[in-house]
Amino acid sequence: MDELDRLIGDSADSDLLAAELGSIDLPNAKHSIHCLNVIGQIEGHYILPADNKTTKYEHIIPTLVSVEQDRSIEGLLIILNTVGGDVEAGLAIAELIASMSKPTVSLVVGGGHSIGVPLAVSAKRSFIVKSATMTIHPVRMNGLVPGIPQTLSYFEKMQDRIVRFVTDNSSIEEGRFRELIMATGQLVMDVGSVVDGEQAVNEGIVDKLGGLSDAVRELYDMIENNG
Repeated sequence: MDELDRLIGDSADSDLLAAELGSIDLPNAKHSIHCLNVIGQIEGHYILPADNKTTKYEHIIPTLVSVEQDRSIEGLLIILNTVGGDVEAGLAIAELIASMSKPTVSLVVGGGHSIGVPLAVSAKRSFIVKSATMTIHPVRMNGLVPGIPQTLSYFEKMQDRIVRFVTDNSSIEEGRFRELIMATGQLVMDVGSVVDGEQAVNEGIVDKLGGLSDAVRELYDMIENNG
């Protein structure tokens, strides 16, 4: 009886974790895909306040490893509605998605702000709904930082890493992306750009304009044509 209780407990814990991560299990679907939600703020090295909606990178990373290894999962669908967050954690997640061998498709709904841009382009195919926006701005940090040249150098190197990743995984040119990062007049008391779904596609950041059915259809096509 103890063994049965343990198995039931393990199953309940797995179901709870799957619900928290937005996992779906559809035995009647045409193909077996995993849905990964990236919502709210990316939580990295520091725990955010309890009233913040967060995506924790220590949950996402093992999930991606599991999806890559699980032979029953044929593809990954990433749904993005994020306001940004920890730059290094977000970039780490994006690098893992970009290096996956399985078909991957991202769909930006609501917003793909800040570090959400690398996450959007990390998939092999990317979509954005017409009403969504992507906010592009320089790397910044809250709180006190040492006012020394090394701090500025660190920010510059981090910005270069993000620019390189985005331009390597999308169609936008580096010069144009930097123009969007440093644009004035769009953000209050800040520099940067807010682009809607149509502009994101026209700029070459995102591949296509479309919604859920378009993203799923594209993922099915990639599965059936071996990526």
